[in-house]
Order: sequence, then C-alpha cells, then structure tokens
Amino acid sequence: MLTAPFPHLRLRRLKQSQWMRDLVAEYHLSVADLLLPIFVTDQQQASPIQTLPGVHRHPIADAVTMARKAKAAGIPGILLFPVIDAALKSPDGIEAVNPDNLICQTVRAIKKAVPGVGIICDVALDPYTSHAHDGLLNVTGDVDNDATLAVLFQQAVILAQAGADVVAPSDMMDGRVAAIRTALDAAGFPQVAIMSYAAKYASSFYGPFRDALANQGRLKGDKKTYQADPANRQQLLRDVAQDVAEGADMLIVKPGMPYLDMLWQVKQQFGLPTMAYQVSGEYAMLQFAAAAGALNYDQTLLESLLCFKRAGADAIITYAALEAAALISTKTSE
Repeated sequence: MLTAPFPHLRLRRLKQSQWMRDLVAEYHLSVADLLLPIFVTDQQQASPIQTLPGVHRHPIADAVTMARKAKAAGIPGILLFPVIDAALKSPDGIEAVNPDNLICQTVRAIKKAVPGVGIICDVALDPYTSHAHDGLLNVTGDVDNDATLAVLFQQAVILAQAGADVVAPSDMMDGRVAAIRTALDAAGFPQVAIMSYAAKYASSFYGPFRDALANQGRLKGDKKTYQADPANRQQLLRDVAQDVAEGADMLIVKPGMPYLDMLWQVKQQFGLPTMAYQVSGEYAMLQFAAAAGALNYDQTLLESLLCFKRAGADAIITYAALEAAALISTKTSE
C-alpha cells in the first residue's frame, strides 16, 4: 500500500464529518441484506422465548403477519423453523415428511397471503426427532449418515411442493446436497435453490435456539460427529467444498461473529452467495447486555451486522431483522 508521510498525509481528514465518513465508507448495510427467522408453533397463542428476548413462537396466522411485516419493511426473505408438539416427535422423525405438517401448512398460508416474500425452509430432523439429533440413530446410538439422507431428500421435496423457494439443509450429513438436488430435480423442482449450512460449527451459541424448539435437555450426547470442530479451519473448508461440488447455490456460515475469519475465507475461496447467521446466542447476548446497561443496543446491533458485511456476507440471518430494518430506514431517511 502506497502512502505519503505525515504531515502531508493526515488520515483524520476523511473522518472529520458524517457526510465525509459516509462518502468514503467501504461497506454499507441495507434492509435488502437481512433475512428474518420465524419460529412456528401449532399452539393457538404466541409464546415468548425467555432466552431470546423479543422473539416468540408464532401460530400460523401470526407467522403470516410476521412475513407481511418483513415484506413491508423491505426484508426479502424469511426462514421458517417448526416447534413440534412432543407427541409428534419420534425416533425416526417421520413427521418431517408429512406433506401436511406444521411447516408445510405455514408455507402454503404465507405463499397465499404474502406473495413475493422469499420462503426458506430448514431441512433437518432435529425438530422432529425425540432424541433431538439432526439425523436418524443406528442401533449403537450413533447418527446414521446414509439412512438420514433418505429422509432428508423426502423432506426437501415436500417443502418444495408446499411452495418453499429455498431449502436449507442444516443437518451436516455427508452427501446431503447431492441427494437433495437430485430429488428436487427428479420431482420437477429444478428452480428451488439450496442454501446450504455448509460452514456450521458445533457451537455453544445455539442454546436459545434449542430452547425455542424445546430441545434443550433432550439431546443425548452432542452433535460433534457431524458439525464442525471450532478448532478447525481446513476441515470446515472441505465441508464447504463438498457442498459446492454437489450443487449448493448459496452458503451459510454459522455462527457469525465468532467465525468472521471463516466467513471471509469461505466467500473469498468459493465466491458463492454467502450468508452469515447471527445465531440465537449472539442475539441474546446483545439483548441481555443492553438490558444490563452494558451497551447501546441499537448502535451495537447495527455495528455487528456491518461487521458481517465487511467480512464478506452477502446477506445476514438475524432475529433482529425487523428492528435493524427500522433503524436502517430511519438512518437513510435522515
């Protein structure tokens, strides 16, 4: 990098006023960069999630309202996550392939009521299994990779049939992207995109999400045999490379803030549209820290989201999408 010596060069010149800082800003955050996760329940009333302040489990009608709010705010897409009744959970997660399950009903309702908003549906079995793993278990209690694939591609197809625009496999099984792509194409859904959780770490930051699904405490063992080790970089890049080779259209790096280095490397190395997921634990930390008076929530939220953009994110999945959209719109209109 060429530079002049002080005092001819004064780096503070470009920092002196807001208009100048805006003029030379290298990265910008817009509402179009945001994606909103929504938890859907079959209960009649919305219920708050204690470890996720401000986030609720929504009945289908309320999920439709949330989708409508997202579209009105300029948010291009939503992610749907089911909160399944315990009576419907089973070792084989068979409810995941029920074409009239909670998520399929929700997709159809949103497609009818809120045309034009993108619908992204999770493909994994942990909301549906009684053991809370993302896959089926074999006789020794280990996750059976290949048996799981046979369920995942069926799940992806019924979601596409319901109207999902994008399926997002978060299970981390080997070969899942190829299995899903092949099944979608064979079923007549070549236009349905795959947004792969290709860079998903076995993280402690997922705790509030598991609370939301009522999975906290039900998981036997952990997910370290299929999610990535936080100590590893090259191993994760091999996971991403496999998904890209199998036909992934978009990639997700999860969690976000603790793994900005991986977000940067995934984007630089593969070049596909890459999403950062500001996961439940990250969002909750901002909320609880702000409630304790430790930081300014609005300012810190926008700063954290801008950091994802700087690290290479094309879009950001965040539970604060509606809040962030309002803040961005207010700032833009000033």
